Amino acid sequence: MVRPLLVIPLLAAAIGGLWLARGALQRWRDLQSAATYELAGDRWPMLVRAGGAMVCGVCVTALTLLTALGAFGGLGHGPSSTDRTESAVDAAAAGAWSGSAPGTAGRQQAAPPVATEPAAGAAGAAGASGAGAAGASASAAAPAVVSRFDSVGHPGGGELLQSAVLGPDGKPRNVRVWLPAQYAKEPNARFPVVVMHAATPGKTADAEVPDVFEGVGAALQAGRARPFILVAPEAPNGTAHPCELVAAAPAAVADDAALRTTIAASFRTLQPGPASWGTLGVDGGAPCAAAAGLSRPDLYGAAAAVSGRYDTAALTQTGAEAPAGSAAKLLLAAAKGDAAGIDAARKLQASLKAAPGPAAKAEVRISDNVQDYSADRERLRLVRQAAQFLAEALAKAS
Repeated sequence: MVRPLLVIPLLAAAIGGLWLARGALQRWRDLQSAATYELAGDRWPMLVRAGGAMVCGVCVTALTLLTALGAFGGLGHGPSSTDRTESAVDAAAAGAWSGSAPGTAGRQQAAPPVATEPAAGAAGAAGASGAGAAGASASAAAPAVVSRFDSVGHPGGGELLQSAVLGPDGKPRNVRVWLPAQYAKEPNARFPVVVMHAATPGKTADAEVPDVFEGVGAALQAGRARPFILVAPEAPNGTAHPCELVAAAPAAVADDAALRTTIAASFRTLQPGPASWGTLGVDGGAPCAAAAGLSRPDLYGAAAAVSGRYDTAALTQTGAEAPAGSAAKLLLAAAKGDAAGIDAARKLQASLKAAPGPAAKAEVRISDNVQDYSADRERLRLVRQAAQFLAEALAKAS
């Protein structure tokens, strides 16, 4: 980019040099005329002007070179295109994606950075496993970065944005955030958060369940649910079945400390914790939501799993190893005609009730009354039901 502060003295030096050169030339002509008539003339005025013109010429040359370097990034001193690309990737990894649409930055920067609630870090230390301790360490190290999210659509009457946020593996991962219509209408309000888990590595949940925002938006528009922000992080790689990984090692959940601090700092949310944070999973993502809710009742105030199939033994063990002093609130929803889904939900409910420790204290509700003329319609109604359950549970917790 051309530097204006260099252009101004460049023009001044050029104009001054031309003026002095013109004066020197005029003096030289006067001396020549005087010599023709054998008259004596003073050479000093001509020499002074000629010297000044030369100095101005040197200044013009130097300023022209500096201006050109400023316009083209310098000769090896400014960042190359490769360096700029790497810098953009680093910014994305830090949760500070810079390519946002006009107006998006102003909307998000209105939310001051919010520190992660101490309970989120303390909960990792309370776990008996090394994975829990690692989660607490990551929570303490996670910076509260205000990330730049791009608007990508307006499904369900709200606004959908996306950005890249640093993941547990140190690499940027795609994160989508759906803001309800009330977010723009109530600029001073703060909202609870529901994290929606995906079942496919490298994908967000809305890629698997495209109509999820329509279902949530319909519940909010009908006044059946308190407005909340829906966050859909990309499912972790390294395994073909992320939900099985979450059940076996709760620290592998896609909603980690870096994501929580970034969302809390980038949007007007309530502080992360069981009074304001819930989790949702549909179809293949349902076991992820159940595992997250059972393993971290100290973080999630409620969890809703829709049309899922569950590893009863793994989830029961996960619930039994949850931090003491809190009880999970879990909705297992399936359509009336989904016999396998209802059976899986009832088996999990019975297994948790008979399990030791915190698992036995889990409040498990089963919904099996939804029926409609197509599977898509049933799923839409189940998502609306899950949104209502989550909103009510978070409202009671707060």
